[in-house]
Amino acid sequence: MADKGEGRRRQAPARQRIRTLTHAALNADATVEQVESILSDLGQTLADLDSATSSLDVTLERFNATITRIDELAPRLFGVVDRLEAIVGRVERIVSVGESVVAPIAVTEQIVRGALHAVRKSTGL
Repeated sequence: MADKGEGRRRQAPARQRIRTLTHAALNADATVEQVESILSDLGQTLADLDSATSSLDVTLERFNATITRIDELAPRLFGVVDRLEAIVGRVERIVSVGESVVAPIAVTEQIVRGALHAVRKSTGL
């Protein structure tokens, strides 16, 4: 009977060991499936990122070309601004001369209107 008891003791740990190994294998299999799923999703994410990066490269190239064209236009725009400032200066001088010429006429007009107003007031018209 002692032999039977020892045999059962050896079988019980062996069975427990097999169960533990089976559970570990199942857990490892589930873990591998999860890792494969994550890697698959990561692959798709990287593909999307690659596409976005390509689009960004194209956009940056177009932006760089636009900036270059603006740099080329800047000197011409400065020339236009200088010419416009010269024109505005001349117009201001013309207006100033016109105001100087019109000022005596405006004063004369005010004197005549004042005189006519005084005559109308005195005559009752």
